[in-house]
Amino acid sequence: MSEYIKKNYLVPAGLIFIGLPLLFWAQGNFPRRTVLREFLSILFILAFCLMLGQFFLARSNRHVRKSLQMKTALRFHKAIGYIFVVVLLVHPFLIVFPRYFEAGAAPMESFVTIITTVDSLGVILGLAAWLLMLVLGITAFFRDMLPMKYKTWRTFHGTLAVFFIGLATWHAVDLGRHTNLAMSIYMIVLAASGILLLLKTYFFKSSEKTGGE
Repeated sequence: MSEYIKKNYLVPAGLIFIGLPLLFWAQGNFPRRTVLREFLSILFILAFCLMLGQFFLARSNRHVRKSLQMKTALRFHKAIGYIFVVVLLVHPFLIVFPRYFEAGAAPMESFVTIITTVDSLGVILGLAAWLLMLVLGITAFFRDMLPMKYKTWRTFHGTLAVFFIGLATWHAVDLGRHTNLAMSIYMIVLAASGILLLLKTYFFKSSEKTGGE
């Protein structure tokens, strides 16, 4: 991979989607917990931030088209998507996993309590985002088997991603242990920027072409 690519996209992208969240975590005035819990927290933060970065690895980002071959960009997009969708899908289970090594409520009891707390908007948003992410992952993995053209699937995929990221960001800001003001602003700005970039490419340009014909 050329130095041009590294300098012009991958390195800055790594700093934005990995370096900044780690910096916010390290500088945040959060009570530190066990090594396992802190490791899981970092894993969840990076998984979500890299999922936000998916918007900027798509063909809708002209900087990607200039700096990376689309095949390379799609490889990164798929790899990050498949890996971190799995991480976020098991997120509810990993939250209670440390309880296997601690005194107190049993892990499964805690898990049931979490997913049945319907009086919490943050929990409801998280469950809705989890379901959307599940559909997003399954339809991406089995894309070639779906009875739809690529352009139709791409619009469907992008629409699911918009709703998923919107709900997931709200959930993270509302319930996230490490979402202080700096982290919240960072997540909201990235989510809003990614969604606008996608909408501009998929819908606004299509409208302009239709109107001009």
